[in-house]
Amino acid sequence: MSADNRAAGLGLANMWVGFIAFAAAALMGLYQVVERSGFFPFAESEAVYFASVSTHGVLMGFVLTTFLVVGFGYYTATTSLDRPLWNRPLAWAGFWLCVIGVLIAAVPLLLGQASVLYTFYPPLMAHPAFYIGAALLVVGSWFWCLEMVMMMVGWKRDNPGAIVPLAMFGTTANAIMWFFTSLGVALEVLFQLIPWSLGIIDTVDVGLARTLFSWTLHAIVYFWLFPAYIAMYTLLPRAAGGKLFSDTMGRFAFIMLLVFSIPIGFHHLYMDPFQAAGWKFLHMTGTFMVAVPTLITGFTVIASLEVAGRMRGGKGLFGWIGALPWKNPMVLAAGLAMLMLALGGFGGMINASYSMNAMVHNTQWVTGHFHLIFGGMVVIMYFAIAYHLWPKMTGRQLASNGMALTQLWLWFIGILVLTLPWHLLGLAGQPRRISSTPYDESLVQQWTTNEALMIVGGAILLVSALMLVYVLWKTHGNNQEETNRQVEYAEPFHPLVRVPALMNGYGFWVLIIAVYMVASYGYPIAQFFLMETHGTVPWSI
Repeated sequence: MSADNRAAGLGLANMWVGFIAFAAAALMGLYQVVERSGFFPFAESEAVYFASVSTHGVLMGFVLTTFLVVGFGYYTATTSLDRPLWNRPLAWAGFWLCVIGVLIAAVPLLLGQASVLYTFYPPLMAHPAFYIGAALLVVGSWFWCLEMVMMMVGWKRDNPGAIVPLAMFGTTANAIMWFFTSLGVALEVLFQLIPWSLGIIDTVDVGLARTLFSWTLHAIVYFWLFPAYIAMYTLLPRAAGGKLFSDTMGRFAFIMLLVFSIPIGFHHLYMDPFQAAGWKFLHMTGTFMVAVPTLITGFTVIASLEVAGRMRGGKGLFGWIGALPWKNPMVLAAGLAMLMLALGGFGGMINASYSMNAMVHNTQWVTGHFHLIFGGMVVIMYFAIAYHLWPKMTGRQLASNGMALTQLWLWFIGILVLTLPWHLLGLAGQPRRISSTPYDESLVQQWTTNEALMIVGGAILLVSALMLVYVLWKTHGNNQEETNRQVEYAEPFHPLVRVPALMNGYGFWVLIIAVYMVASYGYPIAQFFLMETHGTVPWSI
């Protein structure tokens, strides 16, 4: 399949914005662990800390992810379908709308006028520019959703009865899911937070705001995760020298992630009084269902790696592991990602449990879990995607494969050194969302070792982040041209002859999602308009 160079330029533009935001966020992350530790009194500042945390969270959770997912999606669509973008000017318009939104939101963030954290829950109120910028970022990303759906529809129209390539099948699932789940935060921002911050309305219903944000809050994790899974299913087996164990299992996993990931946000509201226990239980059940496609993915990816290892001559029960090409960044990153997914997935099951969540909900355990899954498993696969595709998009060989491998190992080590102490601190009772720990000295002394370790982890991660940007930047100027610019997607071990219509399109599943959403969020949202509630006045740090 020939790569569309114009889509490559659009992909690079999006990914570069994401990785620049990522490097800035990594620098802020190091400051935060230094400030929070209490070891350096001169660095302590409540105002700077919360401004930094808010900016760090937005850059990582919204900017890096949105631009990486969009850029990867455009390039995946054009190369897997072997056709140009559906509407290239519209795609560029979406890119610039997102960039403008980020720049508008960045001003109040950096000035400390939007220190409302990544979740921006009221009664914390930011400058209106922050909410307007966030809204533009979301709306700009919808252009990508439309592009992906229209490309799949057009391809199916031109290829009646043909099987949609798995890479595009997963990318389209992510686009549909993102549009559905981003509606929650869009409604909150457009109809509550922007009018409230502008003074058009005097108060805002906190319960409604948190419910709408929960609509987005957990499904957004799978929006981040989808590119990692797509790479594992469609790029990793070929990079490892083998074949995909099962294309069918990949389709099952993508469909299940799409259907089950959106209506489960209430497990973030377990400790909130705005929703009844019955609704929380319903969402808890759906949350556990999301573990199924994760387990399917883990099994299929490991089986694909075993196939590759045995095709490369691996013998015995575990000999295939040593036979894998671990000097390939995609293979190494996927191996490290699976280890972090296993550790983080265990913590996720605890967080999803109604009773156990009560013990860890507002502690550093949650911070550790979130960073282990997102900052660890997801982000390291973003690195793998970049290292794999950069030569194909730029036409230049990767500047240094050895430095890329070192960077991946440093990221893995840094994440473990950072997040495992956070899990322990959470179990020891240290709360999250605080800038310092002014508690009883005997209690704080128990945290000292873990506080020191998290600084070491933050420093390692910053070095790794800068190495990533350096390798990608140097690749653009590499004199050695990349001879093979074709994106080679993995072939299934058992070639597909046909697949059921339900596994080759999303019309039926969109209907299921709509019904599920109404069942999960219909009354919980309607209740705020059916009963007398009391608003809240603005409050800021």
